Amino acid sequence: MKLISKEVASLLPFTPSQFLHLLQSSTQSLSLHGAKKLHAFLLTSGVLFSAAGTHLLSKLTSLYSLSGHLSHARNLFEQMPKRTTFLYNTLIRGHVQSQQHLIAIRLFAQMISAGHRPDNFTFPFAFKACGDLPLLKMGLQAHCKAFVSGFVSNEIVQNCLIAMYMNCGEKEAASVVFDGMSNRSVVSWNTLIAGWFQNGCAAEAVMVFDRMVGAGVEVDEATVVSVLPACALLKDSEKGRRVGELVDERGFGDYAPVRNSLIDMYAKCGNLQEARRLFDDGDWSRDVVSWTAMIGGCILNGCASEALHLGVQMQFSRIKPNWVTMASLLSACTSKSFINYGKCLHGSCIRLRLNHDIVLETALIDMYANCGNMDLSARVFEQCSRRTATWNAVISGFAHNGLTILAIKHFELMLAESVRPDRATMASVLPAYSDSADMNQAMSLHCFLIKMGFLRSSEATTGLIDAYAKTGCLDVAKELFEELPTKDIVAWSTIISGYGKHGHAKTAIQLFERMLEAGVEANEVTFTSMLYSCSHAGLVDEGLHIFQQMLQAQHVKPSVDHYACVVDLIGRAGRLEEAYGMIKRMPFEANQAVWGALLGACVIHEDVKLGELAAKHLFEIEPGNTGNYVLLGNIYAAVGRWEDAEAVRSLLKNRGLRKAPGCSSL
Repeated sequence: MKLISKEVASLLPFTPSQFLHLLQSSTQSLSLHGAKKLHAFLLTSGVLFSAAGTHLLSKLTSLYSLSGHLSHARNLFEQMPKRTTFLYNTLIRGHVQSQQHLIAIRLFAQMISAGHRPDNFTFPFAFKACGDLPLLKMGLQAHCKAFVSGFVSNEIVQNCLIAMYMNCGEKEAASVVFDGMSNRSVVSWNTLIAGWFQNGCAAEAVMVFDRMVGAGVEVDEATVVSVLPACALLKDSEKGRRVGELVDERGFGDYAPVRNSLIDMYAKCGNLQEARRLFDDGDWSRDVVSWTAMIGGCILNGCASEALHLGVQMQFSRIKPNWVTMASLLSACTSKSFINYGKCLHGSCIRLRLNHDIVLETALIDMYANCGNMDLSARVFEQCSRRTATWNAVISGFAHNGLTILAIKHFELMLAESVRPDRATMASVLPAYSDSADMNQAMSLHCFLIKMGFLRSSEATTGLIDAYAKTGCLDVAKELFEELPTKDIVAWSTIISGYGKHGHAKTAIQLFERMLEAGVEANEVTFTSMLYSCSHAGLVDEGLHIFQQMLQAQHVKPSVDHYACVVDLIGRAGRLEEAYGMIKRMPFEANQAVWGALLGACVIHEDVKLGELAAKHLFEIEPGNTGNYVLLGNIYAAVGRWEDAEAVRSLLKNRGLRKAPGCSSL
């Protein structure tokens, strides 16, 4: 601008050609400050009202548009007596680049109405505006206009058409345009690959990539960045590895977006070691995306400590984390042992002025809740924006920490503040209503779900079934279950569990058989509910048959908890030696649940020998559990071995343990 000022000072008064020269200079530098000064000179000199004024006005409008000052550009545009295709194109381009797509489309429509013929520079920006909104109907009309105007065979126009249709979700239409192209550049292939992926069709994206390589088209960096996320989503590490080989052949490895995509792909495919090798290897420019991808990969693969360590390293490398990085690091703090890390991250969010971002507000509430500190979680909530996401986080936190009354209270406060709940809200609060086992609250919730239309969601209906089942209102739970249009495994498991817990084991078995006949495969939760039901109802043969079904199933394998249910089942029936034999045949080491089931059965049937054996293991596994000592003492007392019973009480006392006094939950 200093150069322009000198020229202005030395050349006054300006001729139109000199003004035109200065405008062209300012257009190349996109100087808004210069544009305003020149505009002022044009007005004061009177040149704008001369015969050459129209051309100068056009150039000035173009300068304002390209420099992003669109209100000035439009004001000048409206004053112009004669508007050209070039000027329309400039204005449409400026509005698209400034994300003002609706105005760009209006200008496109106005251009056609005024009789101006769009050209190959007009249509790409018109298609981009239609795709980004998205407005499919307008995009179709623009496509027709391009066809009539003879520009539909232009490669750039075709590429923008593919992108527009993909953004509007019209994948087949985009493919038709692509297949009709006589010359497909690497941009055309990349646009189609990216479009399939953004529409959730990762397999199709990889297939297009294979076609591209098979056709001998040379891939570029954009190709790699487009196809690797598809490999990651499909967990196709072999295909991703082959893409990595292409990267090495083409020499793209040091290009940060490519390296970041490779790191992300390997991490999501479970190969954290290779992801870390790529991250550490070589002298390449790691940016915030690189660090965030590596941190996210560690968290995804269960390496929370490594993720937090990387967060510290990132700070020392002087790379400033963004809200995505901080949200990822906060999600790594999932237990009480990480709460100090979480507090440090909270402080970093405040220093970076990110703490008022809605995603980070939610992440902070979640982090403190996951660490079991609902006091701090609630304090963060009180200071943050009261939006649906933050309400959901605090309600979920109270529910998962067993504070059902507070979870329900905050849900009621949310409604009182006129914040509209969504499906995530219901997923958070429904477990709290279920755990409360309050019939009146279940009925109130039922009315609310009907009023808000949430019962159209199978997840909400299943949660309501669980709430009614836990209150013992099985008839209503069953009615809701039968009304479900599609019954998934969660719905089946919920209703089976409800009947099983209330002693209706035979009904639970009937439902289980109905489920299998409907082609729904039982999962670990379903089998646990069935074994529990049979155990408490004394249906030994039925329970063993169900366990046998589990052993034969291909998609699910028994866990130690399932074995504990079976030990409890046959132990309660008095088949203690058989129960002990099953413990010895287990494919993994028995835990406190298994030995506890055997000890409980020994108390019922007064079996001293196996009771002592079970108690011995329990004393080693959980030496602080006073209940195990009491149960062994009860066995001794039941058979009249009072000295041994007294010895157990003395052992309890010598170890500094004290039986917790009984209490009532009423």
